Amino acid sequence: MSQLKDDWPGYSLDLFTYPEHYHEDIESVYIPHGIIMNRVERLAHYIMDDFADNNNIMVLCVLKGGYKFCADLVEFIKVLGRNSNKYLETRVEFIRLKSYLNDQSTEQLQIIGSGDLSFLRGKAIVDTGKTMKALLKHVETFEPKMVKVAGLLVKRVPNMAESLTDYVGFEIPNHFVVGYALDYNEYFRDL
Repeated sequence: MSQLKDDWPGYSLDLFTYPEHYHEDIESVYIPHGIIMNRVERLAHYIMDDFADNNNIMVLCVLKGGYKFCADLVEFIKVLGRNSNKYLETRVEFIRLKSYLNDQSTEQLQIIGSGDLSFLRGKAIVDTGKTMKALLKHVETFEPKMVKVAGLLVKRVPNMAESLTDYVGFEIPNHFVVGYALDYNEYFRDL
């Protein structure tokens, strides 16, 4: 896992291009896209190694914030499989969780969409969401064979969710971040 130090200021905005209408709203680029992609590829290697004895997995993608990470992770798994003798058939299902209001996490987790997750029964699952405890409790009621959690970002906070996350891209300070499909009230997903 890659750790960003608490005092990491990010990269200067002068090094990047981004939409002009966001110029007043963004302080720095915390993790450049190329570094994210390289790290996601590394996570795909770990998943391929861990699931070597399986021939398929079900990826439960948590929308909306997880869609870019999920899509890139699944693509790397497919590419790695095509270039080796251990192809892992990957099915993707989508679920939407709502747990944020503005930049504050709320206590209530609302599952939108696939309330019935009976398609998980007996499957191996890799999950790419951020609000894990409640979701994992819900997922376990459908008796999957195995559950692994992948998260691009894990914030360094008290009672950190790292213990819930099997594949971590980056451990970061407790800052509110946007981009790569993460939003603030639906803004900034396109960064």
